[in-house]
Amino acid sequence: MYWAPLPPPTAVTLLSGHHQTEPWTLQYAVRVLEAYDVDIVFFYIPQLVQALRYDHLGYVQHYLLFAAKISQLFAHTIIWNMKANMFLFNKDGQATEPDSLKPRLDAIVDRIVNGLSGSDKDFYEREFEFFHKITSISGSLMPLVRSGGSKPEKKKKIDEEMAKIKVEVGVYLPTNPEGIVLDIDYTSGRPLQSHAKAPYMATFKDHDKKDAAQHRWMSVIFKVGDDCRQDLLCLQLIAIFKSIFQRAQLNLYLFPYRMVPTGPGCGVLEVVPRSISRDIMGRERVNGLHAWYRAQFGPENSVAYKRAQHNLVRSLAASSLVLYLLQIKDRHNGNIMFDEDGHIVHIDFGFMLGIAPGGGILEPAPFKLTAEMVDVLGGHVQAPSYRLFMHLLIKAFLTARNYADEIIDMVRMMQDSGLPCFRGEATVRALRDRFVLHKTERQAAEHMVACIRQSHENTRSVFYDRFQHLTNGIPYA
Repeated sequence: MYWAPLPPPTAVTLLSGHHQTEPWTLQYAVRVLEAYDVDIVFFYIPQLVQALRYDHLGYVQHYLLFAAKISQLFAHTIIWNMKANMFLFNKDGQATEPDSLKPRLDAIVDRIVNGLSGSDKDFYEREFEFFHKITSISGSLMPLVRSGGSKPEKKKKIDEEMAKIKVEVGVYLPTNPEGIVLDIDYTSGRPLQSHAKAPYMATFKDHDKKDAAQHRWMSVIFKVGDDCRQDLLCLQLIAIFKSIFQRAQLNLYLFPYRMVPTGPGCGVLEVVPRSISRDIMGRERVNGLHAWYRAQFGPENSVAYKRAQHNLVRSLAASSLVLYLLQIKDRHNGNIMFDEDGHIVHIDFGFMLGIAPGGGILEPAPFKLTAEMVDVLGGHVQAPSYRLFMHLLIKAFLTARNYADEIIDMVRMMQDSGLPCFRGEATVRALRDRFVLHKTERQAAEHMVACIRQSHENTRSVFYDRFQHLTNGIPYA
């Protein structure tokens, strides 16, 4: 008898503990993962770490130790993810008490680290020391945060601390393991707005390991005092949606920027390149999104404007579906980016899968579709770009329904992680309900048309923008 081959997500699901699985099935799931390149399984590290909660026979641990020996990058990422999962967090994102999984995670980390020798050990020590120095800068800012220090004072402190850091040979940013850091822009450090925390942004020069001639400067944000694991889950799901759309050859656009939780309440995330937030547009006194598109790309009848408008259609359709299915909230203008090609990109996923500021009263619409977005699409529902937006969104929804089980399984595997977005099995049931799998394709298409109508210029979405303007000074049109 031969077992049929399985894709990695199915094998990971079998190890998750949410199925009554016999030992021989667990053994087979591990063999499946071992047969795949470690770089492919890399994507499922968050789910594999959570699967340790149900790993009574040790099969998941066996695979993680196996993969850590094959790939140093896998070993590093496993260690960072395990450190990020060792504590429970309160509603403010602060680590409060050890997770029940902590003793086992400590033991696995010790086995991985103690098993290193020679060049592998040297590489590990250089990488983790370099990254510790970089992230410790946030800690050095905390006295200024507590005392109400000014931005120039924080900037000066960042510059002082960054000047002490030397780039070691072969080190990399966790968000870009394919690259090697060559240099730091020692004057690039910039404190970011936060009420009681000290995130900051800095820029690094790196090159691709496969092509040393390709150099680039890339900016990343370092967070301390924030539980970044929920953002990682959301970005992981966005990456799955992107893959689904590509497989279906749908002309849609999503940008799942990279994020790596690296410790309890710590993480590093990629900055969306060549982009501006809608918030910053307002602070620069740009009179509306439509005006920004005309200023950036030229007259509405120009080729450049039409291209940017089409890019907005592609990205708005894809992101609207993601916002609806994952119920991503807190969509104020500080969390909405527009890149130099005209795409819309959403960031910051602290509220999703049923949790929302104020219980969701101010954001009841399925997704955010404002009057100024509609203006760029042509200004009315009969405009060609608006019609294309509706067409692509409906096609994306019908396509995603074919992969509902894969998406739901990825979420279910994280439901015992302690992430604030989970309210038990009800969260998973609500996610499944949004796919309306009991409906025919025609009925599902009609359901999405109703969602579009409900979202179009939703009054309470405007109220939420006004609320953010009054409380946080975030501009809106």
